[in-house]
Amino acid sequence: MTSFTEENYLKIIYMLTEQNGGNEVSTNELAEHTQTKAASVSDMLRKLAEKNFINYKKYQGVTLTKEGQGIALSVIRKHRLWEVFLVEKLGFGWDEIHDIAEQLEHIDSKELTEKLDKFLGNPKFDPHGDPIPDAKGKMPLVSTTKLSEIAIDQTVVMVGVSVHSPAFLQHLDKNQITLGCTIKIQEISEFDKSFTILLNDTNTVFMSNEVAKNVLVQ
Repeated sequence: MTSFTEENYLKIIYMLTEQNGGNEVSTNELAEHTQTKAASVSDMLRKLAEKNFINYKKYQGVTLTKEGQGIALSVIRKHRLWEVFLVEKLGFGWDEIHDIAEQLEHIDSKELTEKLDKFLGNPKFDPHGDPIPDAKGKMPLVSTTKLSEIAIDQTVVMVGVSVHSPAFLQHLDKNQITLGCTIKIQEISEFDKSFTILLNDTNTVFMSNEVAKNVLVQ
């Protein structure tokens, strides 16, 4: 059995490993991400290492073992399926679901997870555009680019976001920037690298570089 805290750590290690291009995750990164003191993080890492969920040596980075990765992917799968359920079946906004799904992801029932997946029509992506691992823990491969890296006159489709904070998602909603919308780069400011974009061939919208960095497109 794993505790909620242990599952959260394994999930965070998995996601930070992905962000780091497959490289080891440092104790400081984990402390910053969990808003926990480094000493407390080290204590948890020792416990996870004793259970053979991670490879860990003090003052060195952390990687997941095969077993640890399996648990992390299971938690991520449940989290993202619940997010789909909350938006599609209960009418929540994409800015309201993260914290609720954080609680639901720890329900320990494979039968419930698989019935939920079937009920939802086996979705491949959650409401934020993140891929959903399948029952065997296989994560769909997705190639995306930050909007901030797109050149003038290019047209792309928004497929995801790299920040899930309510404030960020509400900002996108306010400007009618949603998954599936088309975005054409009309102008990039030399001064602050902000963008003028044409949204769905109809609306002109101004976007800061910081927002563009967190909008994922294809």
